[in-house]
Amino acid sequence: MKAADLRDLTREELLAKLKEVSEELFNLNFQHSRQQLDNTARLGQARKDLARVKTVLRGKAGQE
Repeated sequence: MKAADLRDLTREELLAKLKEVSEELFNLNFQHSRQQLDNTARLGQARKDLARVKTVLRGKAGQE
């Protein structure tokens, strides 16, 4: 997921994306704790995606 793609989304879509990525990160952490996670690199990707969404949301809030 790229920040440029996120900037094109509306605030509501960003909030939905935030919820989706948060749930995915929770599930990945749960699988990792149970040692059922095959691709551990996905944890880092999900954290970065979450940070990107939060950053874009924060930027849109400052513009309003």
